[in-house]
Amino acid sequence: MVFCQYEDYDFEDEYDEDPNHQHPYYFNPNTQAEVPRFPFPLQCAGECFCPPAFPLSMYCDHRKLKTIPNIPSHVQQLYLQNNDIEAVPAGPFTNVTFLREINLSHNKIKFHMIDHGVFAKLSNLVQLHLQHNELEEFPFPLPSSLERLLLGFNKISRLSGNALEGLPNITMLDLCNNFLDDSVLKGKPFTNMKNLMQLNLCNNKLQTMPPDLPSSLMYLSLENNSISYIPENYFNRLPKIIALRMSHNNLQNIPHNTFNLPNLLELNLGHNKLKQVFYIPRSLQHLYIEDNDIEIINVTLMCPSIDPMNTNQLTYIRVDRNKLTIPISTYAFFCFPHIRTIYYGEQNGNVNKSTQLRTPVFRRFLTPEEYDEAEDNHETHDRETEEDHEAEENYFHPYFQ
Repeated sequence: MVFCQYEDYDFEDEYDEDPNHQHPYYFNPNTQAEVPRFPFPLQCAGECFCPPAFPLSMYCDHRKLKTIPNIPSHVQQLYLQNNDIEAVPAGPFTNVTFLREINLSHNKIKFHMIDHGVFAKLSNLVQLHLQHNELEEFPFPLPSSLERLLLGFNKISRLSGNALEGLPNITMLDLCNNFLDDSVLKGKPFTNMKNLMQLNLCNNKLQTMPPDLPSSLMYLSLENNSISYIPENYFNRLPKIIALRMSHNNLQNIPHNTFNLPNLLELNLGHNKLKQVFYIPRSLQHLYIEDNDIEIINVTLMCPSIDPMNTNQLTYIRVDRNKLTIPISTYAFFCFPHIRTIYYGEQNGNVNKSTQLRTPVFRRFLTPEEYDEAEDNHETHDRETEEDHEAEENYFHPYFQ
């Protein structure tokens, strides 16, 4: 939605007009046919703040509220995060028509304290924040208009059979830091979410890969589970995957062509139990395999052939806290001509002792053109530190937002 400051603005006006000329100023809400002209001044709940600069937003956050105030009909963005709210009754939403975003994160809301259908009737709602609450079940029903749903940091351990039905427009679903296990996903709840692009299931109790994910998926987060293997050909139906995070699991062996994904940019398999490397696609840029049991990095497994017309795009590898005794073969620089950094750090030795290779960090000198590009992108650093690698690990936001 765009509000025009000057309704009578003439695009034919000359630039050299009298600088003292003042256009008549008035607010013009004539933007979309379905949005009515609101009476002025606009209403605002007494407990909240409605800034004149954002007349369709109501800020009720960080106010120690225990109940939801009545919401004026014109409000489109409602911010109620960081309060002591325990229930979501239908009453405050009685007159709401145009609400598009609700933030109820960091409250004390339980599933049985949400009035049935209170969200479902909000036909324009596209974003709902309910993370950091006390939900034991997936909140449903929800409106079909919803696009982004954040439910991380709750106590969700159940998904009703039809909980995710009727949500064709969902593109981002965050279920990290809950109590979901394999039995909850047996019903294949994500299969029909044909527009889902980002799925966060980190910090749950999964032991196997989630079944039948939609082919639209681009970002998948599965860190901090107990997954021990990836079925062969699992990713064949997920060709659009850009970023995959599976650190802090129990992976031991990866089938050779598991990650033959044409669009993959980031792959994080750190903190597992891997003993050898695997094929990586030419598109991959960042690879994290730190804190595993790898003794030698076989470059030919990662790069079985060299194609000068279609080079590998890998620029960064993190291999610290493995069991390496020698650096990666120089053949890697033929396979990965764009490599800039290999972080060896400390390696795990015998009897819980760590060792360090002669070169803890390899950094390739850049050509003048590459250096200028790196300067433009703020990618050059004076020295490698642990903080640098934490920054590298956040190449994508933890929630891919």
